[in-house]
Amino acid sequence: MKVLILKPSSLGDVVQALPVARLLKRHRPETQISWWLNRELTPLLEGDPDLTRIIPFDRKDWGHLEGIPLAFSEIRALRRERFDWIIDLQSLARSAVVGWLARGGLTIGLDDRREAAPAFYDVAVPRPSYDTHAVDWYLQVLRRLEIPVHFDFAWLPVRPEIAASVRTRCPEPDAPWIALQPGARWENKRWPRVHFIELARHLHRVRPDLRMVILGGHADQPLGTAIAAAAGPYALDLTGRLSLWEMVEWLRHCRLMVTNDTGPMHVAAALGKPVVGLFGPTEPARTGPYGAGHQILRESLPCAPCLKAECHWNEPLACLRQLSPVRVAAAVLARLTETLPCSQATTA
Repeated sequence: MKVLILKPSSLGDVVQALPVARLLKRHRPETQISWWLNRELTPLLEGDPDLTRIIPFDRKDWGHLEGIPLAFSEIRALRRERFDWIIDLQSLARSAVVGWLARGGLTIGLDDRREAAPAFYDVAVPRPSYDTHAVDWYLQVLRRLEIPVHFDFAWLPVRPEIAASVRTRCPEPDAPWIALQPGARWENKRWPRVHFIELARHLHRVRPDLRMVILGGHADQPLGTAIAAAAGPYALDLTGRLSLWEMVEWLRHCRLMVTNDTGPMHVAAALGKPVVGLFGPTEPARTGPYGAGHQILRESLPCAPCLKAECHWNEPLACLRQLSPVRVAAAVLARLTETLPCSQATTA
């Protein structure tokens, strides 16, 4: 059987969709799984044991007139594969149309009433409730396909060579490390930089044995530089310096992660690492770190969660600015005293 999964972006969404591939391969081992993925994310899934191939998707090439011939050429290539199942977990107009044009035996996707995507499916799977987590919603697709759902699999299998390289390059590999993620795609999902600095200082005063690694992409380097400069030698700035899998293995090496609502947060949750999540405009019940044992911190305001990329409250970003470093530090220290990893358990 041949299956195509349409989930091109983003990092956190792709990580949360991985259980679909894991369980398909576990219960239908003969299945050949292809994944339609943004080219910038292909390193995450290259060499994945459960995937037959990755089909790169270049959004920038599809977004202008000159890219139309390329798009149709790639769609014709998908059609020639004669997929038995096409599973659209992106559920936007673009992915829905691609799935429909690929002409699989069965096309199934999520019914979230966006961009009329369900009109292109043979089977549309509704979200069981408003608060249903994205992972549990994806797993509903497997239930409709009569694939057993459980968590007896490695979400992100270790890459031994990369893990060994991370440990070798770690300045104090046996120290207790925690990860800080100060960046986020939306400006109003970012806890203030000065709060991250004070958090690092406070944690070092209370737990001088702790070491902190600052993670993020190239765009986060000014944040990482500022935090590391103010926090002192116990903070290691690696923003913009890691590959995707180096970031994964660094998180596997850490005891805990303090993070805004962003992709690496979902990586940490998939690895079973406790997450202290700093939330403002988004809804953690739907898109927060998956599983038990994480701690979500947010200020209770009438506007939160607004689910908007720009803040329109009369006190800008109050939902995050009012979240004090002392409160976050207390959550981190309490979570560090617990030794059990976080668990994944479906609630749908």
